[in-house]
Amino acid sequence: MKKQRILDQLRDKIRRYNYSIRTEKAYIDWNKRFIIFHNKKHPLEMGATEVEQFLTHLAVKGKVAASTQNQAMSAILFLYKEVLDTDPGFIQNVKRAKKPEKLPVVFTKKEIRRVLERLDGAYWIMAHILYGAGLRLMECVRLRVKDIEFANKQILVREGKGLKDRVTVLPETVIRPLRQHLEKVKAMHQKDLAEGFGEVYLPYALERKYPRSNIEWGWQYVFPSKQRSTDPRSGKIRRHHLDEKTLQRALKKAIRAAKVNKPGSCHTLRHSFATHLLESGYDIRTVQELLGHRDLRTTMIYTHVLNRGGQGVISPSDVLQ
Repeated sequence: MKKQRILDQLRDKIRRYNYSIRTEKAYIDWNKRFIIFHNKKHPLEMGATEVEQFLTHLAVKGKVAASTQNQAMSAILFLYKEVLDTDPGFIQNVKRAKKPEKLPVVFTKKEIRRVLERLDGAYWIMAHILYGAGLRLMECVRLRVKDIEFANKQILVREGKGLKDRVTVLPETVIRPLRQHLEKVKAMHQKDLAEGFGEVYLPYALERKYPRSNIEWGWQYVFPSKQRSTDPRSGKIRRHHLDEKTLQRALKKAIRAAKVNKPGSCHTLRHSFATHLLESGYDIRTVQELLGHRDLRTTMIYTHVLNRGGQGVISPSDVLQ
């Protein structure tokens, strides 16, 4: 039997861990660059010294951001520990890329209102969810129908950053337009089914355990793409979620049109969510819980400060009217 190439082994292991396609591409790319940097030496012939040299090169010559260098380190360590079942050694002499100490950009409530007024359709709903529920960009575009709980006015965020689940508030402002939006999405899904399609991507373990669940309504994306496309992993033709870049472009355009002179982005809406809740007097631990931030002192998912969970918080979106 032909021995499997090292990067193919890496790809298989990443998929077994149900990492996203974005993580898969990034990890493979970083390890490919690491191997090429050392003249295509096999990783088993290298160790901590070679890893340090590559990461230092990224910081000094490549002038990458600290987060980029950290991603490269994570990718290489994943290869050694999970694929090669070895430890390259304690990496201690890496020259770290400087992490700028910047305060987050925050919009005022008036600025938020002006920006949202210049959006419509699905982009208006998504922007309200980013601001009104504090979701990250990819958490928003990856929402499934079953993650929206209209009765409890909650959004269930599945496998957010750090693969953690959490509950946050569903802004009452978006409930009616979101219901109308989902009616259109359901009609599109039914049309897909009638034409012999209708499958959606599911993590490998779920798709294997529940083979027909990938066509069920509850698993469909809340914000699907307008076109069907070929899944790069399975080769199947499916309807994926909306490309996050389209929302980013729409929001940038709205910020310019609103004449907001701040370097805002989708993440600025999340920063504004947290800031405006704190300004309204909500406990900081409640805000951390809604955001899904890691806290070493306590497990935030079980913390209910002042009895203000996802159901008790009034979304900042709902006071804009």
